[in-house]
Amino acid sequence: MRLYIKQKVFSWRDRFAVWDEQEQERWFAQGELFSWGRKLHICDAGGSEAAFIRQKLMSFLPRYFIKIGGNVYTLAKEFTFFRPRYRLEGSPWTMSGNFLAHEYEVTDGTEYVMRMSKHWFTWGDSYELDIPHPEDELLALCVALAVDCMNADANNAAANSGD
Repeated sequence: MRLYIKQKVFSWRDRFAVWDEQEQERWFAQGELFSWGRKLHICDAGGSEAAFIRQKLMSFLPRYFIKIGGNVYTLAKEFTFFRPRYRLEGSPWTMSGNFLAHEYEVTDGTEYVMRMSKHWFTWGDSYELDIPHPEDELLALCVALAVDCMNADANNAAANSGD
């Protein structure tokens, strides 16, 4: 299955639309306007909240909590020099990316669970997710959104360091 994520531009808060190969809306994500750290509510096409993503503040390396039902996972960036790597605590999944941090692969130790590609030259961030098992769809989507938030945080920090 393939999912497509498109960030909505000109919004006061983070907003993402997610649709499938048949161009049917599957999910949408919306951030909170005034909050400490990033928070995203992931809802199905009918508007029911299915997951919640929250940034951990005061952490040496970026960390995001992902809550789906009664399960809580922590996506943590690992300290590396050339290839971005993440681990999903509460799951056997690990994620690695290329030097430019726009191509990722999530594996469970034996096979890939998701491939994530950023589309270049688009208005706002756009991603394509390749998820072979439908039961991994929501968690894979949450991981992709959390990584986008981490990249945005890093880009904002780099832009503000020149002041």
